[in-house]
Amino acid sequence: MSIPNLPNIKPDLLDTPTLAKLAPVGELDHPPRILMLYGSLRERSFSRFLVYEAARILEHFGAEVKIFDPMELPMAGSVPETHPKVVELRELSLWSEGQVWCSPERHGAITAVMKNQIDWIPLEQGALRPSQGRTLAVMQVCGGSQSFNVVNTLRLLGRWMRMFTIPNQSSVPMAYKEFDEDGRMRPSAYYERVVDVMEELFKMTLLLRGRTSYLTDRYSERNERAVKAIDRQIGKI
Repeated sequence: MSIPNLPNIKPDLLDTPTLAKLAPVGELDHPPRILMLYGSLRERSFSRFLVYEAARILEHFGAEVKIFDPMELPMAGSVPETHPKVVELRELSLWSEGQVWCSPERHGAITAVMKNQIDWIPLEQGALRPSQGRTLAVMQVCGGSQSFNVVNTLRLLGRWMRMFTIPNQSSVPMAYKEFDEDGRMRPSAYYERVVDVMEELFKMTLLLRGRTSYLTDRYSERNERAVKAIDRQIGKI
């Protein structure tokens, strides 16, 4: 079937992928930039401990890591977007090439602290996209037996934010047993899984860097821009 026979498709706005367009991009002049979010305000927070442990692994691989502190971040919609903590979070999201989200499980779901951070990150900010095209790794800590409620919810949110969520993930059961008094994770199969997840995130971030603008360029959006351009031209006549 030829393209002109497809209903309502404008062939000049289609962009058929080619090897040339997807060819490897040369080395960039900075290490992968990873933003890490955790979902607890407790003094002894296992989700924060897990993020710190993951950050050490990423830095060992050569990434530049920044961890956002959710303390004093207001509830989404309760203050103007100019609030310092909101500005800080959005600037970090724009800075990042990949992200790590880690939340405790509370009542079978992510915490309000975790959801509030994600709610403050818009899909679009003017001409910028604070989340789209970035890689994402998801993790959770459990107070009891292992579950995957949180990572499943985080995957759903990552998809909604148009992020490339990597296949691997980490769920740490009975987290109070997995960290010592200094907040360091004890050697275990769970720790090895965290290493696996961060290694995969690092690799995927390198593979996608420099390509996200192309990968997130969509026919529907090109068509919308073309229609608006025509409307502006008609308005000038």
